[in-house]
Amino acid sequence: MYTYVFDAAGHPVGFIRGNFVHDMHGNAVGQIRDSHVYRMSGTYVGELHKQMVVDKHLGRLRDIGTPAEPGNPGRPSHPGDRGVINVGFTDLFGKLTER
Repeated sequence: MYTYVFDAAGHPVGFIRGNFVHDMHGNAVGQIRDSHVYRMSGTYVGELHKQMVVDKHLGRLRDIGTPAEPGNPGRPSHPGDRGVINVGFTDLFGKLTER
């Protein structure tokens, strides 16, 4: 069972497996430590809040470094859209997939 991550429009954009965030194709795009979300390079991006990666205006946390490659767990089933939920913060999932 996966924990899905949604964008501001309520569409599934990724999922969490262990301490890693994956896109919907199974590619590892981020790491999670508590509620803090980091790129795979270890750079802080934002916070996990109500199944979204958002900017809670906490400032820039320290980098955590690059982990070992977690592998690709494959594509999960599509959970369906959940609808728009206004959490009052900017959606940052796209920053995990930027090159």
